[in-house]
Amino acid sequence: MIGLPQGHGEVVALRVAVALGGVVPVVAGGAGVLAGLGMLGIEPHAFVTLDSHYRYLSGLLLGIGLAFWSTIPRIESQGGRFRLLTLLIVIGGLGRLYALLTTEVPAPPMLFGLAMELVVTPALCLWQARVAAQSR
Repeated sequence: MIGLPQGHGEVVALRVAVALGGVVPVVAGGAGVLAGLGMLGIEPHAFVTLDSHYRYLSGLLLGIGLAFWSTIPRIESQGGRFRLLTLLIVIGGLGRLYALLTTEVPAPPMLFGLAMELVVTPALCLWQARVAAQSR
């Protein structure tokens, strides 16, 4: 690109990828906070404690998505935050993988979540590290 620093296109591409990837936890987390177990077709009033816990975990997911979005403006200098958020997501994904291995295969949206947690997010983290190294 003429007039732009070397690697600027890659920074923009990473920002777009993180913005798009962040839609998943923000939308899913927000929906879980608002709908609770109703989001899964389960009557929330039948399982009040479980519904409360589901909404809490959904709020964490929403917060993680918003925190990823907060890295976008200066993504090349947000390595520490990006790695911490990735670690949280991977730990959650390992929990989901354990459930898959010890029970049965979950519904397709859960498998999509697993791929986001154990493949996409770590790949974005590696990409962010490369962009950060190039910007130094």
